[in-house]
Amino acid sequence: MAGSSKPSSLKISEIFHSLQGEGSRVGLPTVFIRLTGCPLRCVWCDTEYAFSGGANMTLPQILDETARHATRRVCVTGGEPLAQKACLPLLTLLCDAGYEVALETSGALDIAGVDPRVARIVDLKAPGSGEFDKNRWANLALLTPHDELKFVLKDRADYEWARDTLRQHRLDGVCTLLFSPVQGTLAAQTLAGWILADRLPVRFQMQLHKLLWGNMRAK
Repeated sequence: MAGSSKPSSLKISEIFHSLQGEGSRVGLPTVFIRLTGCPLRCVWCDTEYAFSGGANMTLPQILDETARHATRRVCVTGGEPLAQKACLPLLTLLCDAGYEVALETSGALDIAGVDPRVARIVDLKAPGSGEFDKNRWANLALLTPHDELKFVLKDRADYEWARDTLRQHRLDGVCTLLFSPVQGTLAAQTLAGWILADRLPVRFQMQLHKLLWGNMRAK
């Protein structure tokens, strides 16, 4: 019988311990596994350093490094983590190891194969991102109450698109809906006012990690 195949590996940009900065888990200590590479080029991307570089790590190596931080919550992010095929088995292994796992994905790639125990945080791209045409709209039908749908908005046009999208696709009640302003472009108070004026059933959020540490890496 032939020997076992080499363990799957992933190109990893960084693995670090910090506070979750966004979503319903904001403020909770979390281990972040940032994968290298992304097929999108959003105009406001704040992790361009993850487009390339990084180091190859086997799945056991990634689990060992994750365990070193002694935190039960894990967020697999990027870049676009689903662009690497071995991301799916990594997510399953993390769940099997007893972690509470979240996946941050652009929503441009199919989320159907993600382990159902994983909370899928899907970033639907607004027109102002420059990557609106990459949205995989079929993903909306796959969302469950366990997941979250994020809208990052740079201006009034993006906001009105997001508001109309929620209504058109009847997303109220499907999962947690997150509205975020682009840092340094749309004033947080302005977006908050629009949400309140339209009585939208969404969660306004700012990026806690940036408020605490700016754009520092590994934070």
